Amino acid sequence: MQSALSLVESVLPVLVEVLPRVARISVFIAVGVFLANVAVGFGLVDYVAALSRYLTRPANLPDEVGTAILTTAASTTAGYGMLADFRDSGRLDDRATLVAVTMNTFFGFVQHIFTFYAPVLIPILGLEVGLLYVGSRAAIALAITVTGVVAGAVLLDGPSSRATDSGDAQAADVTDTVETDGSGESVDDAKGPTLPGDEDDTAREVLETASEKTWSKLRRIVPRLAVVYVLVTLIVETTDLTAVTAAAEPLTSLVGLPGAAVPVIVAYTFDTTVGAATIAPQIGTTFTARTAVVTMLLGGIVSFAFSTFKRSIPFQYGIWGAEFGSKVIVVNTALKVVYIALAVAVLLTV
Repeated sequence: MQSALSLVESVLPVLVEVLPRVARISVFIAVGVFLANVAVGFGLVDYVAALSRYLTRPANLPDEVGTAILTTAASTTAGYGMLADFRDSGRLDDRATLVAVTMNTFFGFVQHIFTFYAPVLIPILGLEVGLLYVGSRAAIALAITVTGVVAGAVLLDGPSSRATDSGDAQAADVTDTVETDGSGESVDDAKGPTLPGDEDDTAREVLETASEKTWSKLRRIVPRLAVVYVLVTLIVETTDLTAVTAAAEPLTSLVGLPGAAVPVIVAYTFDTTVGAATIAPQIGTTFTARTAVVTMLLGGIVSFAFSTFKRSIPFQYGIWGAEFGSKVIVVNTALKVVYIALAVAVLLTV
C-alpha cells in the first residue's frame, strides 16, 4: 500500500507537467497534419516534385527515371517500385539504379516536410529550432541527391539511343491511344468541360480524405507520444543519470554537447517525436538552438542501427531482394552518416 502511494506521488507531478504539453502538441499536430494533407490532396507536392525531371539528363539516366523520382515525393514506396520495374526490365543496370536511388533522397524528404516536419516537429521544437533542424535535414538530403547526380555524370554512360527510341515509341503509342477513341475525336475532348459541381465533389473528397488521414495519424502518434513521453520524463526525474552522463562525457565533450544530451539522444533513437519533445523544454537553458539541432542529428545517426532492422531491411529487401537491397542500405546509410557528420561540424564551427 505504501509503495503504491509512493508511486502515485512520484507519477502525479509528472502527469501534471506532461499531459498539458502533450495536449498542446496534439492540437498543433491535428491542425498541421490536416492542412498538410489538404495541400497534398490539391497537388502542391506534385508541383514541388516536378523539378526532379531536370536531374536525370545530367546524371546520364533515362528520361523515364524522372517520373519515378517525381513519384517519390508523393509516395516513397511507389517511387521505389517504379525504379525496381525499370531495373527488372533492363532499362537500368545495378549501378544506374543505385544512382537513381541516391537521387531520390531529397524528393523523399520533400514529402516528409508536408506530412511530418512542418505539422509535427516544428510545433514541438518552436519556429527557430524547428526551421534550423528541418533546414539542416533538407541540406543533408539535397547534398545526397547532388552526390547521386555527380556520381551518375562520372560513372554512367548516357542512355543508349535504343532506349531513347524505345521511349519515344512508347510515348507515341500513348499519344495515339489518348487522342482517338475510334471516331477521330479526342477522348479528352469528348469528356466535355469540368462542371462546377464536379470541382465541389473533388474538394469535398480531398477534405474528407485529409480528415481521415489526420485522425489516423493522431490515433497512432498521440498515445505513443503520451506514454513514451511520460516514461522518459519519469526516468529523467527519478533516476540518477550521473553515471550514464559521466560515461558519455568523452563523446559529448568531443562535440561540445552538455551531458544532458545523452538521454535526449536515447529518446530520439527510439522515437523522433518523443526525442524532440524531450529536448524542447531544455532549449534556451541547457541547449542553444545549434546544440539542440546537433543533438538531434547525432540521435539520427545512433537511430540508424534500430531503423535499419525495424524498417530498412524489410522494405529494401522486399523491393530489391536481399543482395541488391543490402547494397542500397549500405549506400544510403553511409551517405547519411557522412553528410550528417559534416552538418554537425558546420553547426558547431559557424
